[in-house]
Amino acid sequence: MKKYFGGFMKIVQVYVKVKQKDIQLFIGETIENATKSLNESGILRFDVQQNLDEPQQFLLTEIYSDEKAPLEHKKTTHYKKWRKAVEDMMAEPRYNVKYRKIFPIN
Repeated sequence: MKKYFGGFMKIVQVYVKVKQKDIQLFIGETIENATKSLNESGILRFDVQQNLDEPQQFLLTEIYSDEKAPLEHKKTTHYKKWRKAVEDMMAEPRYNVKYRKIFPIN
C-alpha cells in the first residue's frame, strides 16, 4: 500500500440492514460488486463484513485512493447493478460514514 500520510485517502463505511429472508442474496450480490470494484484503479480495498450477533447487519468498508474515485465507482455498471438488485432487500435505508486514514502510514 502506498504512503498517504498528509495525502488523501477516503474511507467509506457503509452500514446496511437487510431483511432476514434476503441475507444470502445480499451476500452474493455484494460479493460480486466488491470483486468487480477491486478492479477499479481508484479502489484500494473493499471489505464485506457481517455482524455475528445480528446477521442482518452488514458493514462495507471501501477505501479509495483519491477524492474522485468514489464518484467514478458510482458510475460503473456493476455498482448500478448492485444498487438496483439490493434495493428491495434493505430492512431500512443504508447510510455511510466517511473517514480519512491517519495511521499506519504504509
